[in-house]
This record gives sequence, C-alpha cells and structure tokens, in this order.
Amino acid sequence: MILLLIIFVLIALVILWFSIPYSPFRNQFKKDLTKQTQLSESFLRESSKTVYTREDFESLPPLLRAYIEECGYIGSPRKSILQMEYKKVDFALGQNRPKLKIDYSQVDFANAPVRLAFIDSKMFGVPFQGYDYFVNGKGSMKGVLAKLFQLFDQTGEQMDKAALVTYLAEIIFLPEALLQDFVSFNQLDSHRVEACIEYKGVKASGVFHFNDAYEMFCFSTDERSQTTSDGSVENIPWEAQCREYKLYSDGIKRPTVFRAVWKYPDQDFIYFDGKISSVDGEIVR
Repeated sequence: MILLLIIFVLIALVILWFSIPYSPFRNQFKKDLTKQTQLSESFLRESSKTVYTREDFESLPPLLRAYIEECGYIGSPRKSILQMEYKKVDFALGQNRPKLKIDYSQVDFANAPVRLAFIDSKMFGVPFQGYDYFVNGKGSMKGVLAKLFQLFDQTGEQMDKAALVTYLAEIIFLPEALLQDFVSFNQLDSHRVEACIEYKGVKASGVFHFNDAYEMFCFSTDERSQTTSDGSVENIPWEAQCREYKLYSDGIKRPTVFRAVWKYPDQDFIYFDGKISSVDGEIVR
C-alpha cells in the first residue's frame, strides 16, 4: 500500500509539473525578452521622429521603397520590435519524422540583429519546448523534453550564420531594421532585391522576391545550412515563403501564412507551415 501511494503521488506530481505553465526554459525566454525589449525601446526613444516618412527610406532601392509604400508603412508609428505569434503550426524536426503541432512565438529587434523564438508543444503527451535565438552575434537552438531533459543544443559558426540569415528573412516586416547600418541592399531586377547583413563578424545574405503587387512572397538563400540528427552539416537552399496578404487593423498589409522550406534536389521539405495568429498583440482574423 505504501508503494502504491508513493507511485500515485509521483504520478500526480508529474501530471502537475506538466500542466503548470511555468518551465525553466520558458522563464529564460521571458527574461531574455524583457532585457532585449528594454534595450530596443531605449534605442527608439533617442529619435525625435514618431512615424515613418517617405524620406526615411530614400536610400533604399526602388523596389523596397515601393513595398514600404504599398504595404502602408508610410505614416505608421515607428517600432523597434516585431512580435509574431503562431498557433498549432505543422512542424517537423526532420524528414520522414512525425509532425508536431506547436505554438510558436518569435520576436525581432531593430537596434541590433537580435531574434528570440520559443516553441511550445507536446510529444506523446509530454511537454516539448524549443528556444532558438541570435543575440550578441551568437546563435543557438535548444530543445527540452518534460521541461527538464535536454534533447539538443546546437551552437557554433554554422548556427550563428543560420540564425542571422533567419533574422534577415524577417526584417522586411520591421522597417526600422531596414534602415540600420548592419544591413545593405542591391536591387537585382524589377522583382528581386539582394540583402546582405553583417554583425560581429558574422555575415549572411539572401534574396527577397516580390510580386507585381509589391508583396514579398519569398526569401531565398543558400547560406542557411542544416544540421542533421547525426550532427553533420548539409548546405541546402532554404526559403521563407509568405502567402495570403491582408490589410491588418493598423493599416499595414502583411502575410497571414508563413512556410519554412528546405529545397532538396528531389523535393521541397516544408518543415514549418503556419498561420500567423497575432502581430504585435493584434489578433489576426
């Protein structure tokens, strides 16, 4: 009876631990988010301008300026932070592996190339959480099971570059970042702009693709290597695909669907396929 009671108590404690929203991993994400938010907001307060004007973007290529204007950023409030939330995203940790349903939070900052992203999900009923970031020139991708047991922790030069190029793919939706010295642009033709970014010795580049409505529908790069389950590194073309643009209540036109795709020679592997649920706190309907 005593043994059964102990087992029952242990099971109850595990269930309780799984059910409460707190986790050391999530707590670290929140601490980092608070710190970076304070730094970014302080950066923006140094400027006397409160809204974007056409003059702010005069140094950008014509295609980027047309995108900024057509998507409604002129006259909108300046922001140094972009926060996007996704719910029940189809997410795969690798080819030929089962997909998870995840909730995903990402935050990009304009004062420096900084990106924080948190994954919250379950694997066979057990909490699975991931945290990837680029901060101070270093990238990392970590995953834990049951809020405690580390599954992976990827770091190193290849991870630094991969995390920086992911940030580069997303700054198109954070105009303040487009104006910073760490990024430069070169228009290739009427539908493509090459972007290059350099920060603390890490360099990355890619190409933004626009349609005739000046919507950025794809960011492509050959500089985001993939780390396989055995630890080896593969250089595979990568795309961030944006779909189904709509006008948000703040007057900005943005996509509502985002996909991350590895472009293998024989097939496309979509490992992240989600609908944006909110941007900067605004619910997407």
